[in-house]
Amino acid sequence: MIILITGASHTGKTVLAQKLLEKYKYPYLSIDHLKMGLIRSGNTKLTPVSSDKDLTAFLWPIVCEMIKTAIENRQNLIVEGCYIPFDWQKDFKKDYLKDIKYYCLVMSEKYVRNHFADIKKYANIIENRLDDEWCTLESVLEDNAEILKLSKKHNVNYILIDDKYEINIDL
Repeated sequence: MIILITGASHTGKTVLAQKLLEKYKYPYLSIDHLKMGLIRSGNTKLTPVSSDKDLTAFLWPIVCEMIKTAIENRQNLIVEGCYIPFDWQKDFKKDYLKDIKYYCLVMSEKYVRNHFADIKKYANIIENRLDDEWCTLESVLEDNAEILKLSKKHNVNYILIDDKYEINIDL
């Protein structure tokens, strides 16, 4: 089984991947780690501040082939990160799709406004963010609104965090 976890920044993708790892013992791949490894090793001219569009175009084909390899080897894998395109299904034959579950995390405007201090407080719970200056109430609201709009447009499975932050995924 492959679990894809994507969504807006600061929605808890990495925390959810860690919880699923602990519960199901499935390893997880952080696309951010892959990104930084490729950048730091000089295997791309992209930088950590390159556009999400450019990073997705570079990273997704690699991640996609890793997913196919895991499925072919009957291995479980959790893949988390914001560089999973909304039309991800087009890159897999039907045989592969039955082994993939997709979850997109999105916070409602109400949740962001009511819990912004917590969003900032928990930003480093799993990974240290070296430069989180851009994380403002306005940017988080804008990012989540855009992800929600795209989730609806592409009719993908999204989890709306609206009242309490409770995400329970049973595989």
